[in-house]
Amino acid sequence: MPLKLSLKPGERFVLNGAVVQNGDRRGVLILQNKASVLREKDIMQEEEVKTPARHVYFPVMMMYLDEANALRYYDEFVRRLSEFMNVIRNPDVLADCVAISRHAMAREYYRALMLCRKLIEYEDERLGDGAAGVSKGRGAG
Repeated sequence: MPLKLSLKPGERFVLNGAVVQNGDRRGVLILQNKASVLREKDIMQEEEVKTPARHVYFPVMMMYLDEANALRYYDEFVRRLSEFMNVIRNPDVLADCVAISRHAMAREYYRALMLCRKLIEYEDERLGDGAAGVSKGRGAG
């Protein structure tokens, strides 16, 4: 099933590891086969990894963008998710963590990544505006 991306002028995204930028007008890109695509707003730079939920998000993002080397990031993901789960008491958030783990083990990295965004939102609600990164719309820049 094709994936249709509607792009804003100048919007950047990563396509199978390559950073691509749209031109000066709105555009549409249709991908006819499976590819790793991540919009700029979902890209987290390593220097933005400053909170526990972001420490979970980052290795999942790397597994998604660099699936050939996913095992290199998997141990970090497991360690960070375990640390996060050890301090969380909210049953809904813990259920999301379990789902993230299942998706990662099934190599469904994009699904895991989108659930990681929920962890970041949960964390940001508790930390306030001091937390920065993906959920605030910051990306590669």
